[in-house]
Amino acid sequence: MSLQDDLTAVRRNLNELVRSVERLEQDVARQSPAAPKTPEAGRMVSVPDTPYDSTLWTDTDDEGLGARDRRAP
Repeated sequence: MSLQDDLTAVRRNLNELVRSVERLEQDVARQSPAAPKTPEAGRMVSVPDTPYDSTLWTDTDDEGLGARDRRAP
């Protein structure tokens, strides 16, 4: 296959991908008109400076480190 044939195939596949994405967007818009709106991108959420309740972390594992009462091999 020549370079020109490869470029033609890539363009054809890209055009088909664009058409497929457009159809998918239309399908999603038709099927979920009452979908919940996403929060405003510029809206800020305040996080308090007070410490979290330590009972929230009872019996939890440290992610990636394993259980607290066991040792790594």
